[in-house]
Amino acid sequence: MARATKNVGPAGAKGFRLFDGAETRASETEEDELPKDEAGRSKIKQQYIDLLGIRMRKLKGRVLNRERINKTLEGVYFVCGRCERVCHNLDDGLVEDEENKNNLCKDCHTALTNPPKAVKSAKSSHRKTAKKATAKKK
Repeated sequence: MARATKNVGPAGAKGFRLFDGAETRASETEEDELPKDEAGRSKIKQQYIDLLGIRMRKLKGRVLNRERINKTLEGVYFVCGRCERVCHNLDDGLVEDEENKNNLCKDCHTALTNPPKAVKSAKSSHRKTAKKATAKKK
């Protein structure tokens, strides 16, 4: 059988592709739809709470489910190890543990790493300013 010869165009020239524009538009629409999915994620969180019930304490810090949202984005449902809430990494953030046994949401992690600073009482600061004022007069 004889083979058909290829017609090679100029170097670097792209041929007509039917799906070039469709791929970029499809990825843009998937990213635009993420806020709409927040209501669906909260519904799934509530279903996890109803399903797990009393076992929430036993599963705290563990990953419940991983889902593929699109080719590059992965969603993770987990129980926070500190506040024991069902969280999703897109809504609440996820700080993963190396052993995957004490995962935390972003709020709990920041509370642990940045403890609140002690507030000075007004009386102690008033005393210091009074001492400074008397020292200046002398």
